[in-house]
Amino acid sequence: MPDDNAPLIRTDIPHSARIWNYWMGGKDYYEIDRIAGDAGIEVDPDITTMAVQSRQFLIRAVTYLAGEVGIRQFLDIGTGLPTMQNTHQVAQSVAPESKIVYVDNDPLVLTHARALLTSTTPEGVTTYVDSDYHFPEQIIADARNVLNFNEPIGVMFMGVLGHAKSYEDLRRIVDTVMAAVPSGSYLVYWDGTDDSPDYVTLCENYTGTGGTPYVPRPQAQIRAVFDGLELVEPGVTSITQWRAAATEVGEIRPISAYGGVARKP
Repeated sequence: MPDDNAPLIRTDIPHSARIWNYWMGGKDYYEIDRIAGDAGIEVDPDITTMAVQSRQFLIRAVTYLAGEVGIRQFLDIGTGLPTMQNTHQVAQSVAPESKIVYVDNDPLVLTHARALLTSTTPEGVTTYVDSDYHFPEQIIADARNVLNFNEPIGVMFMGVLGHAKSYEDLRRIVDTVMAAVPSGSYLVYWDGTDDSPDYVTLCENYTGTGGTPYVPRPQAQIRAVFDGLELVEPGVTSITQWRAAATEVGEIRPISAYGGVARKP
């Protein structure tokens, strides 16, 4: 029997997670998302580069935290649709005992999470929390069921906080989560920036389709999110250039997506 309480998945309005999946080369999107995605590419051809390079940044950051720092717990907030080399796969390939909690509140994302976001090792733990990042206290409460908040945690906001209701709300969300994790934890964060007129237009056009608005931020606001934390070299940069020389992809030109990794002292 159908579940009358199941959240409705709208297939008539484009959705950012599905469009992002399309831009990354995935397969989990509807026709309305492909149409919106193609329209976005016409406005800003760099958007597919941003989508692909965002995953390369995730791989580099998680590999650094699991491999060089020894982080064994990850809280990935605003997960988006699973694609290739997700956080748990990267972390558990380095440290099989890693525990990963994914957080999202989109019904399509959660459906895929149940099927695909499972541990790749017997020692590890991979689970998900159905929650909106506008309610970080609830996320923290749910994550405590899996993660040990007395040990360092890698907190991740990967290109999703442009959907926050305001910049002040963005700061509140990040600050609340980082206040709850112990010293030695890390923040991994990036978002789109407003230094490309084409990208700004793309975001404005997306809002016009009825999708949840995404607001590109000035680079200075991205940097300010890390206030009070110890930035890992090379600091806040275009995601294409954060430790890119150590990967097969190699360093490429900057794009309008900036972020970094920083330690809580």
